[in-house]
Amino acid sequence: MTDKLRQHKSADVSMLSISQATTATFTDLYFQHTFLFFIQVGSKRVLCPINGELIGHSNDVMIFPPGSMVTLENRPVLDADYRATGICFPHHMIKAVFSNKNSNTEPIGIQLVQDCADQSLQVLNTIEATLNDSKLPAPIRQHRLLEPLIWLKYNGIYLSPQEEEKPLSNVRRLIETDLSHPWRSNEVAEHFAISEATMRRWLAKSGQGFSKILQNTRLEHGLSLLQSTDVPISDIALNCGFKTPSHFSDSFRKRFGIKPSEIRKIED
Repeated sequence: MTDKLRQHKSADVSMLSISQATTATFTDLYFQHTFLFFIQVGSKRVLCPINGELIGHSNDVMIFPPGSMVTLENRPVLDADYRATGICFPHHMIKAVFSNKNSNTEPIGIQLVQDCADQSLQVLNTIEATLNDSKLPAPIRQHRLLEPLIWLKYNGIYLSPQEEEKPLSNVRRLIETDLSHPWRSNEVAEHFAISEATMRRWLAKSGQGFSKILQNTRLEHGLSLLQSTDVPISDIALNCGFKTPSHFSDSFRKRFGIKPSEIRKIED
């Protein structure tokens, strides 16, 4: 992993550089928002419940709709880390571009734009320049940040303008407001003005109980930080709500089958 990895954020869009030194398979990863992966080095294999197996290579773009839960594998190449740039879009921007499409009630699944090196580089350069220009007027900034979605639409990609409010999404969104907070099921139930019993039935629709959702949210955020920042692993552990770095490491290895340090191939 490089010493410094770029990470840009605005009120609407997040852009982060992703690096991974070792091939690893991550099961049941949940994507809260629309996410675009611009693959630069290596490949990404995804098992999508809707579209089956997809493999993206260098110069491809993978599109994950909100609410996706997938198994994926990032694959480095010989003598080079896997590298990609991720762009996260909030739903109101999806709606702005795709609202005039015919309503589609069928689940969409992961989509792929292949071999688009020149176009994708231009899209990434536009996003980075826009996020870095603090003097840019807000309407122009908003318009330019919509350009990647317009580009996807031009390439035949469809994203649903209808936002689904799922129990899993709502609970994860609350947990992500403060990952280090010692969340309890009764506290979360109270936040949503329901009983714990009702919340258990509510979450049963997702196939996960509260404890698993809490653990997965923390671990997946930790994985993202390992891939996209140079924050020490010990700090990541505490920021994600684990009492000790060893607790984080053990839980991470149990969930993903790999040590946190192997993501970067360095020891903190």
